[in-house]
Amino acid sequence: MQDAPVEALPVLTEAEARVLGCLVEKDITTPDYYPLTLNALTNACNQINNRDPVVAYGEQEVVRAIDGLREKKLAYRFEGADSRVSKFGHRLPETFEFGRPETSLLCVLLLRGPQTVGELRGRTARMHAFQSLEETEAVLDRLATRTPAPLVTKLARQSGMKEQRFAHLLCGPVSSPLAAPETTRSQRGDSPPAEASTVRLEAEVAALRAEVAALRQELADFRKQLE
Repeated sequence: MQDAPVEALPVLTEAEARVLGCLVEKDITTPDYYPLTLNALTNACNQINNRDPVVAYGEQEVVRAIDGLREKKLAYRFEGADSRVSKFGHRLPETFEFGRPETSLLCVLLLRGPQTVGELRGRTARMHAFQSLEETEAVLDRLATRTPAPLVTKLARQSGMKEQRFAHLLCGPVSSPLAAPETTRSQRGDSPPAEASTVRLEAEVAALRAEVAALRQELADFRKQLE
């Protein structure tokens, strides 16, 4: 009798990873506003805080990402009788049989890229309170040795850094180039190209506007509930 074929790990695009991370984050931290409307989800993707890199996605890009996640059974569309617009949710815990510790760690990795154990413990605090660095690393190790395919990997230590970082593998293999210490770059007087700085500033301004729009929408929804 032949063994059943091993199901391949879904490979996400960068936009799909951002959308999935936002859905998980909002599900846990603001459950009253979850599932998310397309507008709220787009604003969440474009936040300045707790995001790396900062992006400025349009709604069509978010829709394509949602469609991709739905095909991979990681997201769904909700159209309730009491809702005038479509809303979207995630299926991360169900798909991978995760508990809250695994879900929280993968969420932060999806939203902020490679991080150390200490950074991950601090940044998951709103979603799950890890009692120690050892507990945090133990869950990361379980994700890194998960079968049939690991979901997390430990990167090679970067030059000038004391701790190794962890990265998720939902977008495929992760390279870990050795980078010069930040202090060395400052000593040389190097600065990022003006064009790159301008692009990042424009993205941050767009994301800030999106956050303001999201806050206005949440306030309007809250007022409707009081009426």
